[in-house]
Amino acid sequence: MESKPGQNIKLLCSYGGKIRPRSTDGELRYVGGHTRVLTVQRSISFSELMDKLREFCGSSVILRCLLPKGDLETLISITNDEDLSNIIEEYDRASSKLEHPMKVRAVLLPPKSAKKVSSAPSLSSASSSASHSPSRSPHTSAESLP
Repeated sequence: MESKPGQNIKLLCSYGGKIRPRSTDGELRYVGGHTRVLTVQRSISFSELMDKLREFCGSSVILRCLLPKGDLETLISITNDEDLSNIIEEYDRASSKLEHPMKVRAVLLPPKSAKKVSSAPSLSSASSSASHSPSRSPHTSAESLP
């Protein structure tokens, strides 16, 4: 079924949990938190969507989406109208031969600024000790995974 520009799209939003490797095979999965469906108009702008997500979650979030048939290893950052349009287009293409359109799979992360505010003073005041503990860098894998 081909999507029409006037239709709504559904986002399957997970938030408040963590991305963790499964103990049996190491594949990443989302653990804890909440998962809810949000329906929005296809014509929604990125800023309008972020406002809705703020209301939906009760706080500001960073929006990352999985590609259709993708996994949690490849989360796509959605930061503007073009990114949003591109991910909707990817889901439209993947859904084109399906009876019902796929839901856009979204992972909502806390804003980076909240993490950096608490760690910035210790990093700047302890710049010599930062070389002894590279895992505390603000650009570690923790930035890409909650």
